[in-house]
Amino acid sequence: MKIGILSRNRKLYSTKRLATAAEQRGHEVHVINHIRCYMNIASFKPSIHYDGKVLSDFDAIIPRIGASVTFYGTAVVRQFEMMGVFSLNESVAISRSRDKLRSMQLLARKGIGLPVTGFANSPADTDDLLDLVGGAPVVVKLLEGTQGKGIVLAETRKAAESVVEAFRGLNANFLVQEFVKEAGGADIRCFVVGDKVVAAMKRQAQEGEFRSNLHRGGSAQLIKITPEERSTAVRAAKIMGLNVSGVDLLRSNHGPVVMEVNSSPGLQGIEEATGKDVASLIIEYIEKNSKTGSNRTRGKG
Repeated sequence: MKIGILSRNRKLYSTKRLATAAEQRGHEVHVINHIRCYMNIASFKPSIHYDGKVLSDFDAIIPRIGASVTFYGTAVVRQFEMMGVFSLNESVAISRSRDKLRSMQLLARKGIGLPVTGFANSPADTDDLLDLVGGAPVVVKLLEGTQGKGIVLAETRKAAESVVEAFRGLNANFLVQEFVKEAGGADIRCFVVGDKVVAAMKRQAQEGEFRSNLHRGGSAQLIKITPEERSTAVRAAKIMGLNVSGVDLLRSNHGPVVMEVNSSPGLQGIEEATGKDVASLIIEYIEKNSKTGSNRTRGKG
């Protein structure tokens, strides 16, 4: 097979691991900087150009689209889909998962456990919004934030009001969520491939920090998840329409709650914590599912 990995940096751990795993299984691999792709859209024969050449004859692509370039990256993925190329994660599913508000609404509609979450526009509604999520402490999240950026824990009501006021002053869209204290600064990353959780790790925030992201100094270790947590992760990925995803859960007093469904989960933390060859499992999935024209959005929305 001829596989394209859409990545802006071929030296990244995840990109290198996926390329190596594919090559070891006998596939031809090309790493493509999707930001440098340009497209012929208004044509009976859609095409993608890169560095002066037409990209053709690809059997499958693996999108590794950064959050800051979601719009352009998903446009490139969509163009490949129009050309009949199998995409590991489809453009609609990637866009859906990147919109925090939309993704939570879709998950809630299907009965997935979530932290109590509020969303409002008018400053006049701040008091009622805070009451809606149970009062301080609360977590305030920018809709565009990734890797723990743009997330603030407001421990008092006054602090929450100040953070909300500051975000509104920047004309930023944000969510207000209950703080799940019983999680103890830890979350669970479930790595879903197809209909299975192939690996899971517990991420623990460093002392004095409530965000458990590894990029923010958190630590990771292998964990055994419950059947309910496994089912929740698989269902969340399916609702988003993602074939490969990282589903982040918290253990709350009322069961597992989903914090986020990541469409481009990193491989380094999960492989090092679990010792599993996740990259090869992803390539195996592509081998079994990459029939020409087999793209289809699995979720509604």
